[in-house]
Amino acid sequence: MTSGDVREAADALAGRALELPELARARTVAAYVSVGGEPGTTPLLDALRARNVRVLLPVLLSDNDLDWGVYAGPGSLVRVRHGGRMALLEPAGERLGPEAVGRADAVLLPGVAVDARGMRLGRGGGSYDRVLARLERARADPALVVLLYDTEVVERVPEEPHDRPVHAVVTPSGVRRFRESPPGRRQPA
Repeated sequence: MTSGDVREAADALAGRALELPELARARTVAAYVSVGGEPGTTPLLDALRARNVRVLLPVLLSDNDLDWGVYAGPGSLVRVRHGGRMALLEPAGERLGPEAVGRADAVLLPGVAVDARGMRLGRGGGSYDRVLARLERARADPALVVLLYDTEVVERVPEEPHDRPVHAVVTPSGVRRFRESPPGRRQPA
């Protein structure tokens, strides 16, 4: 994809995601800043923030778990290199703790692919598997939405016993639902 194609896809992805009722009623959304070849998330992050949605972004910890901080615009991000891996853009402000994700009304998840059952294939580090397990333990029930390119929605991905299906995948061309999103977020216990 050319840089223009990437920008166009990011804008289309943001437009599709913003049409989701789960994001329209959300007060807090846990999201991420795209890296490498992932679909661009910056237009969506900025649009959510413009709607006065509190956007939480991950901070990668040394054990691959995630802490969270508030997104306050592009100037609030710092580039952090974690070992030999690629650099990530992370929020520069206060750390809210790994449990902060439990207060999100929706969680936007990165992935490599999603299959026809709603199973997500990640990059293999387990960071978001920990997030999903943490949400389950806390009995939090946010809408789980994966952001991908159209070609990354496939027939079947490998799954492990700990994997859980997501509610929906958003691509530049549309939304595909796999299970009903929660009408109202259950509060963590």
